[in-house]
Amino acid sequence: MGKYFGTDGIRGIANTELTPELAFKVARASAHKLENNHKKLIIIGKDTRKSGDLLESALVAGYTSMGFDVYLLGVIPTPAVAYLTRYYNAAAGIVISASHNPAEFNGIKYFGPNGFKLPDEVEDDIEKLMDEYKTIELRPTGSEVGIVERKEEAIDIYIKFLESTVKLDLTGKKIALDCGNGATYSIAPKLFKDLGAEVEYISVEPNGLNINDNCGSTNPSLAQELVKKMGADIGFTFDGDGDRLITIDENGEILDGDHFLAACAFHMKNNGTLKNNGIVGTVMTNIGLDEYANSIEVKVEKASVGDRYVLELMQEGGYNLGGEQSGHIIFLDNNTTGDGILSALKISETMMDSGKKMSDLNKLMITYPQVLVNAKVKNDNKHSYMEDEVIVKEIKELEDKFNGSGRVLIRPSGTEPLVRVMIEGKDQSILEKEANRLASIIEERLS
Repeated sequence: MGKYFGTDGIRGIANTELTPELAFKVARASAHKLENNHKKLIIIGKDTRKSGDLLESALVAGYTSMGFDVYLLGVIPTPAVAYLTRYYNAAAGIVISASHNPAEFNGIKYFGPNGFKLPDEVEDDIEKLMDEYKTIELRPTGSEVGIVERKEEAIDIYIKFLESTVKLDLTGKKIALDCGNGATYSIAPKLFKDLGAEVEYISVEPNGLNINDNCGSTNPSLAQELVKKMGADIGFTFDGDGDRLITIDENGEILDGDHFLAACAFHMKNNGTLKNNGIVGTVMTNIGLDEYANSIEVKVEKASVGDRYVLELMQEGGYNLGGEQSGHIIFLDNNTTGDGILSALKISETMMDSGKKMSDLNKLMITYPQVLVNAKVKNDNKHSYMEDEVIVKEIKELEDKFNGSGRVLIRPSGTEPLVRVMIEGKDQSILEKEANRLASIIEERLS
């Protein structure tokens, strides 16, 4: 991670950590980096946070002062910006959002002209320009100053794109939606109604402060209750910016990202659309998915945790389906990032084409218990656990003990002085005992 950019853009508490001054500066610096692009156009979308207007105004001032035109898309999901960046042939697309975080946070994340997140090296160059801010001398005047247009049609363009990705008639089906008072609040209910479903929805009254507030994908219990109350065939709950989805079957049981991948791999393999006969998960992907995929002769590749790493591995291996347990699912034939509404359409199509209930699809894979324990270590030592002979020996002995029926994953925290110990297997009590024992050894050796 860089000085300003983290794994998913610039993020912080709005107006203290993520200030309008910083937004103005990143706009001018990125414009300087992008000024040789074929089109001097930036598009900006945002979620429903109150601070979105503040940051949007600063970004607009920065870009127009560098001679870039700006299209304002209004409140719209992150994946819509990824798609519309390509649609409008823009130099970059910007999303003002802090995803699943509380309302006081906000963020600025970028998509390049191809709809993919900016490469690390481009973000590094922008950071250097931000630190050398006074060297940016471009000050166009008169007709060379950028202009701003509000694109009211952006949502309709995105809805038409979503409808084009599936062949789906949901007439007679009941669907429950929790939009998290976020960016999907006006789109998801309309889209599923247009597809013929009987729709009930909650968390669609954003006030600028209630985004992700005990609702949405980080609190799926509300959607589970709604599914049961209305007798829905399926339920969906989205995060604040609409790139993440948690699915709920007709019994109110959750399909996390692993179960979702199992169902879609089953469907796509059967209809011949699964590229290179494989899918991409992460190192945190449950081994139950590996077992199920193996049973249908589909390979599972493992990326580092983070949707950008899943995407990179998908591109490298030529795969078109990948995702994380958290509900970031990427259908690379359709969009360049996780897309909650697109994912909801795809799993609905899987349900309809297979003739199965969502609970049947949910049972395709068995989830093995996972135990996660944090070992507190010196920050300077958290990456050196594999250099300690005692720790390496303990990990090897534990893996031998499981003998293929479990696994051990050790992962340093990206932001804290912690080493995370994750053990997966069939017996919860054994997992807890061994995870705590290994974490204690790591703390003793690296503190």
